[in-house]
Amino acid sequence: MRKLRAWKRLGSVCVGCTLLASGAMAQTSAELANKSNNPLNLAPAFNIHNFYSPRLYGSGAHTNDFLLRPTIPIAPGSLVGVPQIVRGTIPISTRPNANGSYDTGLGDINLFDIFLLRSEGIQLGAGPLLTIPTATDPSLGTGKWQAGLAGVVVDAKPARLLGMLVQWQHSFAGQSSRPDVQSLTAQPFAIFNLPHGWYIRSTGTWTFDLQRGSYYVPVGLGAGKAWKEGSTIFNAFIEPQYSVLHDGAGVPQWTVFAGLNMTFGK
Repeated sequence: MRKLRAWKRLGSVCVGCTLLASGAMAQTSAELANKSNNPLNLAPAFNIHNFYSPRLYGSGAHTNDFLLRPTIPIAPGSLVGVPQIVRGTIPISTRPNANGSYDTGLGDINLFDIFLLRSEGIQLGAGPLLTIPTATDPSLGTGKWQAGLAGVVVDAKPARLLGMLVQWQHSFAGQSSRPDVQSLTAQPFAIFNLPHGWYIRSTGTWTFDLQRGSYYVPVGLGAGKAWKEGSTIFNAFIEPQYSVLHDGAGVPQWTVFAGLNMTFGK
């Protein structure tokens, strides 16, 4: 009987250790996913994103945007007392033209500088943004310099990551023959973590052309997986999105958003 009780105690200890280890691994994988998906994470990163829209409202054409997105954090200094997160977006875009063919080339480059105003609990960040008219074809950009503001709010928990990225911009210079530009985008993101680095995501970007009055509001449902190799977090995902609200011809009806995030050093 004593041996039996001893074996039972040993078994209970083993089960407890296994549960603790499993819990620690689940928490670690959730932390990796949250760090990689959090736009306010203070770590250098390089993201490769692609938005393919096979169907547009009022058109049989398609569009594609291949985005290179480097992120560089800047530590607080004597001039700016809070951390900063500088992110660039370099697009290689494909757009239809009037004769039924397509133009592919460099689009307008976007930069924003987020000041991390609150890092504990619900994170808050805001700062200026600039869009540079670098497009290699008129169909791929606006021909206008644009400036505005970006803001981010993030609520991160081990089980999920919730938040929103908002950008507003208005043209202030550029080609006089091109129309003025004013736009607003809001990207709410909801990411729910699963075991082993897997997660479910919804991150559709709501886009409003304030100058022309057109808009589209996509809702997505996708999945991804985060893992670590050395000091780098890799995060691959795919997310189909459907525009549940829209106004205006040529805006996306369906979009497939896919990408790979690489977060370095943290």
